[in-house]
Amino acid sequence: MNHAAKLYLIPTLLHPNNPNILLPSYLSILATIRHFVVEDIRTSRRFLRSVIQDFDIDHSTFWEIDKHNPNQEYHEAIHTLKSGHDVGLLSEAGCPGIADPGSVLVLRAHEEDIPVVPWIGPSSIALSLMASGMNGQGFSFHGYLPSKPETDLIKKIKQLESESVRSGYSQIFIETPYRNQNLLIQLLKNLKSTTLLCIAVDLTADAEMIKTKTVEEWKKQSPDLSKRPAIFILQSQV
Repeated sequence: MNHAAKLYLIPTLLHPNNPNILLPSYLSILATIRHFVVEDIRTSRRFLRSVIQDFDIDHSTFWEIDKHNPNQEYHEAIHTLKSGHDVGLLSEAGCPGIADPGSVLVLRAHEEDIPVVPWIGPSSIALSLMASGMNGQGFSFHGYLPSKPETDLIKKIKQLESESVRSGYSQIFIETPYRNQNLLIQLLKNLKSTTLLCIAVDLTADAEMIKTKTVEEWKKQSPDLSKRPAIFILQSQV
């Protein structure tokens, strides 16, 4: 069996205005890959052309991740790898497998003894934590908090704060851009005034904002997060 082929985990841009954020050393390998597992074919094509202007899109194969099937088998991609052809796993934004689908394909590759090669690139979670000033030695990522009913959201917010008190860990979470403002309102209503809250918005874009303040300080001047991608991190000071 030919195991020379590799599954490359390819980070993509958080914002389209800065294609040079990817390490140039990767681009020579990326230019040779012709098979990709992606979240969206259209945006993946656009990304490839943005970092390699003459990328041969027409002779490339794209398989879309089925977001409604978490146990997707990825038979075609695994067959392609076992046939000796490299495959790239592309995130929609950031790093594959981190708050992103595709981990099932990576696990399948391990099961087939296919080398997995992760590339360093922009991760909104890592960038936010790095710039937050909060505990980077111990932290938990919770993905999306419950949005409905609102009582479940409030309960979860208080649980995260209690967990931060107990463990000292930073608590990281996200929300869809159109619900960010409501999440911020509930955070400011339900967290203790002394709890630290980092809000990281529009990472790598010209409008990037990363600020850590106490809840009391945020209440004096809170930002408008409507329709802006954001990462939230809280850490208790008690």
